[in-house]
Amino acid sequence: MNPDRVRGVMLGLACGDALGRPVEFQSESDIQREHGELNEMIGHGTWNQPAGTITDDTEQALCIARSLAEQQEFDPADIAERFVAWYDSGPFDIGGMTRRSLSRLQRGDSWDEAGQQVWESSPEGQNAGNGSVMRCPPLAIPYTTDWDRLTEVSRQSSQITHADPRCTEGCAILNLTIAGLLEDAATPLQDALDYVSSDAPEEFVTALEPLARGDSPGTLEMSGYVVHSLQTALHDGLVADSAEEAIVTAVNRGGDTDTIGAIAGAVAGARFGASQLPDRWVSAVREAEEIEELTDRLVVGM
Repeated sequence: MNPDRVRGVMLGLACGDALGRPVEFQSESDIQREHGELNEMIGHGTWNQPAGTITDDTEQALCIARSLAEQQEFDPADIAERFVAWYDSGPFDIGGMTRRSLSRLQRGDSWDEAGQQVWESSPEGQNAGNGSVMRCPPLAIPYTTDWDRLTEVSRQSSQITHADPRCTEGCAILNLTIAGLLEDAATPLQDALDYVSSDAPEEFVTALEPLARGDSPGTLEMSGYVVHSLQTALHDGLVADSAEEAIVTAVNRGGDTDTIGAIAGAVAGARFGASQLPDRWVSAVREAEEIEELTDRLVVGM
């Protein structure tokens, strides 16, 4: 694997997250009115944080990456413990299903029970958010060439907080696509869809098959619904001519800007490499050095 592109997965995720953080929940027109085109790390805005601040997207991805590096394997119980410790630290941003699942873990539920219980008690419309897809790309690094195992760990990592099949399969599809990109596959998204075809929810097939054929949907949604988030982020990550273009395009659409920016960034990072991310972005993310170190450990250590 190309080390630069491997580093690009997590650095792209962090850059997309941090660029989108200050305009999260704003509409496309509001962003345009205030910033023209937002292509610089800015401070304050949503969550009132300094420029370059990451959110729960990257923070949870770091929990997964640290666990993989230290345990030398995928250990969902260890990842769940790290999520709870992060939750106890009082993050400024955390999704509803994640919060409820981590609360159950605090009370003693096992890693494979908490998310399942939350999913089963959540009504349609509140049960398939993007909170597990946004954090799963680190798994694609050590399991790039083992698609059976990558599919399994991607699903299980989602189950900790998001057990809906749309979420578990979304994680698998995203990570298989990233793995394909890292291996220079000609049709990475189509390969991913083919691999999980018997398990993929019909909504995902309908949303993603056109992208796999190279078509752009007439409308791309920026909501936190996992199908919308993955469709938009994969579109922008796969069709852009540069990593910067992919992330800027995703963020400037408005809506769930940090998460869709993060997912698009991970995809674009796998395509173009960390060296193609703007230096001004990477230098603004204070976790960048740790991200590079962790990524290198995941390549050589498992």
